Amino acid sequence: MMFNKNSRMNLLGKVTGVLALLLIPAVAMASGGGEQHADSGVLIKDFAYRCFNFALLVGLLVYFVRKPIRNGLHSRREEIEKTLTDAQAAQEAAEAKYREYSEKLEKATEEIEAISASIRREGELERDKILESAREMSAKIQQEADAKAANAVAGAKAELREEAARLAVELAEELLKKEFSPKDQKRLVDEYMLKVGELH
Repeated sequence: MMFNKNSRMNLLGKVTGVLALLLIPAVAMASGGGEQHADSGVLIKDFAYRCFNFALLVGLLVYFVRKPIRNGLHSRREEIEKTLTDAQAAQEAAEAKYREYSEKLEKATEEIEAISASIRREGELERDKILESAREMSAKIQQEADAKAANAVAGAKAELREEAARLAVELAEELLKKEFSPKDQKRLVDEYMLKVGELH
């Protein structure tokens, strides 16, 4: 806020106007009566002296305080501009961080979804492997059970045959003992010997 020539003239005009307004009551008092003429002259001089002192004081204040006020206002404006610049930079940095974190969050979400899909696929593959292994094991156990059952049945049949043969032999022996006479026995031995002789 520099005081150029026009602003000085404008300020001087305003000060003069104020002084004139302050002088009007004093002039009115001076034009009152003859007796008071001497007193009013002193009053006018005193008032004029006071107004001059006031105008001088205002002028000196304007002259000496103008530069510090201007510097203070200038530094305050620079400080406000710097604060605004810093705030704008901080806002831009915050927006950049927000965009960065949003992108990271989006990528993390995509990665989590990809990992979940991968885990799901691996779980399904593992489940299929376990089911296949269980089927193979079940088929193997079934085959082994069938083989054992077949072996058990074959063994039981063989035992039954042996038992039947033994019983048949025992029964035949008993029948032979009962119905086979010594004469029949001699005849069978002779026939057997004859056959053996023919073979040799």
